[in-house]
Amino acid sequence: MICLYCGDNPPNGKVMKICRNYDIFFVIFAIGNNGHDMRTRLLGLTPAELSSIAVSSGLPSYAGKQIARHLYVRKVRSFDEMTDISREGRARLAEAAEIGLVAPSGSVLSSDGTRKYIFPVETELGGKRVESCVEAVMIPDGDRKTLCVSSQAGCRMGCHFCMTGRQGFHGNLSASQILSQLITIDESDSLTNVVFMGMGEPLDNWDNVRSAIEAITAPWGFAWSPKRVTLSTIGVIPKLRACLDELKCHIAVSLHDPFPEERLSIMPVQKAWPLADVLSLLREYDFTGQRRVSFEYTMFAGFNDSKAHADALARAVRGLECRVNLIRFHKIPDFPYESSSDEAIEAFRRRLSAYGVTATVRASRGEDILAACGMLAGKFSKTSL
Repeated sequence: MICLYCGDNPPNGKVMKICRNYDIFFVIFAIGNNGHDMRTRLLGLTPAELSSIAVSSGLPSYAGKQIARHLYVRKVRSFDEMTDISREGRARLAEAAEIGLVAPSGSVLSSDGTRKYIFPVETELGGKRVESCVEAVMIPDGDRKTLCVSSQAGCRMGCHFCMTGRQGFHGNLSASQILSQLITIDESDSLTNVVFMGMGEPLDNWDNVRSAIEAITAPWGFAWSPKRVTLSTIGVIPKLRACLDELKCHIAVSLHDPFPEERLSIMPVQKAWPLADVLSLLREYDFTGQRRVSFEYTMFAGFNDSKAHADALARAVRGLECRVNLIRFHKIPDFPYESSSDEAIEAFRRRLSAYGVTATVRASRGEDILAACGMLAGKFSKTSL
């Protein structure tokens, strides 16, 4: 067996151990002949899927509901905690499956109370195993505690003003790796909201993100209201339609510039999924009820903060029940623009308001620990499968 975080290779023993090299719990995986743990990750599976695994392990089908309760309500970290399943049954489960939790390797606290967690992850990309790190950010605000989760290691959307996009794409996170971010942090039991606004484009990893959100909102899962979940996207149109049809969570669209040519210069995805097409799709859905749509607009001095931009943005979203979130740009290397001034941002907000567009200025959080919008980045290394 080997610890995928520290590389420790302890003597054979239990499937799950505590890594003694760090002050935090890590799962040590049993490794198969090809260098991979071949067991099924349970976290992220539905009760029906869990029942199938239970039956294949010699357990009754109703054990699927028991396992689901342990995973999503009790949030257990080992099979030993599933005490309503026989010891022999737990042993057979451990041979075929693993919980699927990955704990953070560490965290850093901002002066404003924001905390960034770092998670070691292993993904697969182009026939290679990629060992990397992703980041999740817990943002406190009064009685609210929001976790900004990652859905991919890196990102292939390539937005020029985003540190995650700068590092390229290194693989999709599984549903278990996404849910681990909510379960293993210190604030897990007091979280009030989750936003899929961390590393990666959620709709580029649709199947796993859908499974994670289903586990968060389903009665058999965390049983959260969909109103507590927001998914942010640049507008991957085929998957955006599926998301709007299948989920009830809030949607946040990364807009950033209303003029197609300018948007394309900083967001290559404008070529594949033009903003006009994204807006046309959104107009097919009703956002007058509980589900909201908002637009993210990062402001760059002298680039997208003029009166003409405000006017064009107001025209673009006219008729949509929506909100525009204005975001201060957080400077990153090798990007030519600075953030718009507070005065320019406020003038932009007032101009939108004059058109009847609800606009707010998002408070910047965690900039001193590189946890603010567009600043998340993980390290990675590739090894052969």
